[in-house]
Amino acid sequence: MYVLENPVLQRELLVNLRRPSAFALLFLYQAFLGMVVFFAWPQDTHLDLSTEPEDARRLVNVFFLGQYVLASLMAPSFAAGAITGEKERKTYEMLLASPLRPGAIVLGKMVASLTHLVVLIFSSLPIVMLCLPLGGVSPYEVLAAYLGLIVSVITFAAIGLACSSFFTRTAASLVVSYLLILPLAMAGILFWTLTAQWGTQRLLLAVTVVPGMATALCAALLISTSARLLHPPDVGSEGKEVVDLDQEANQAVGLVIQRDQFPDKLFAPSKRNQLLPDNANPVYDKEIRSEIFSQGTLMLRVVIQVSMLLAIMIMAFCLYIWPQYAAWYIAYVLLFNMLVGPVFSAGSVTSERERQTLDLLLTTSITPWQILTGKLLAGLRISSVLTLFLLWPVVLAAALVPIYWSQLVSIVAFITVVLLTCLNSAVVALFCSVVTRKTSIALMTSYAVLISLFAGPLATSFFASTFYPDRVATRYVQRA
Repeated sequence: MYVLENPVLQRELLVNLRRPSAFALLFLYQAFLGMVVFFAWPQDTHLDLSTEPEDARRLVNVFFLGQYVLASLMAPSFAAGAITGEKERKTYEMLLASPLRPGAIVLGKMVASLTHLVVLIFSSLPIVMLCLPLGGVSPYEVLAAYLGLIVSVITFAAIGLACSSFFTRTAASLVVSYLLILPLAMAGILFWTLTAQWGTQRLLLAVTVVPGMATALCAALLISTSARLLHPPDVGSEGKEVVDLDQEANQAVGLVIQRDQFPDKLFAPSKRNQLLPDNANPVYDKEIRSEIFSQGTLMLRVVIQVSMLLAIMIMAFCLYIWPQYAAWYIAYVLLFNMLVGPVFSAGSVTSERERQTLDLLLTTSITPWQILTGKLLAGLRISSVLTLFLLWPVVLAAALVPIYWSQLVSIVAFITVVLLTCLNSAVVALFCSVVTRKTSIALMTSYAVLISLFAGPLATSFFASTFYPDRVATRYVQRA
């Protein structure tokens, strides 16, 4: 009932694995990894692998790190909507009323979300087998790397599934999943890179300690998610389309958003008690005061708390202890905005489609320009204020640490780049919301576009300098 005869698992597998997008994703995944191996293949006519096995090791490391990054980015997209999708389709209560145990439901969703990703990972085995004859890498290292990859993917899927049980919208579950998973993914990359010289010790850690810790974390998350389904606090969702924010604030644990106090009112202004003034944009007023927060502030509170907790550690080391690494803190702020910014704009138009109110909105006297401007400014205001919360320590460090006083031009340039990134993220997300039909698809498309814009040039420069250091084109790539 839990695996072999689990109707939830069977239904999810039939639906997900037979979609045309599943085959397209498999093709793109294989094509990307194949291109990496093709262009990173040693270019020498004769290879003396007994004296220079480093080329092969570098190739396999780049292959696995690239696959690890792709799997880390895709794992939440499969798991974060497993339960919220039932809530959005209004089938959540019907699923809970079935004779299935909560553990069977959670396990079925978990295995179904992992199946497609595991198929992608194992389909890359023929590609990595082409690299083994080059030498420099032991088959045991390959097995350890694949074991670590599978364990990481299972852990990330468990985190995404747990987030999916806490929220009512896939977009909120997705962004919180990424916010929790990205630090763990970065820790995994650092572990594999910094322990490259450990040899046997790294293999032992990869096959014993890491799986043990991941198993304990996954078990705790699955038990917690099953208990939440057994006693669901959000049953009766038909009557909870709009949340009473005052009541939610009284019941909230941890951070509480006070919409009538500074600085909370910058991104969460209180509801209007007076008539809308003349020449005001009604779409903007409705979005910023009601629409964005109509499902509660849980996602926003979690995002603020997690991001601030991570920012304190990064800020202490990069801005004050080692000021020469200040650019890494700016990179963290940019990553935060690219992760959080699209959430408030990717559903601007798709949410109207999902509620079937887009046609009604277009028949009003409000022009399309006013509609798009109002939705853009509302999402941009919230994402910019949240990003500026992380940016003000840079201004504070520039005023307190003498080493920054001679670099004020660089500080201003950093701030300008962050502000332009806020605008870019909001515009990209709004565009994706216009051209797609579902909020989750718009959000994932926004992330894909932003990753291509920001990480694509860096990855190209790293790849060129690593495998083609003596080529003339490499210098032009690094300059660009």
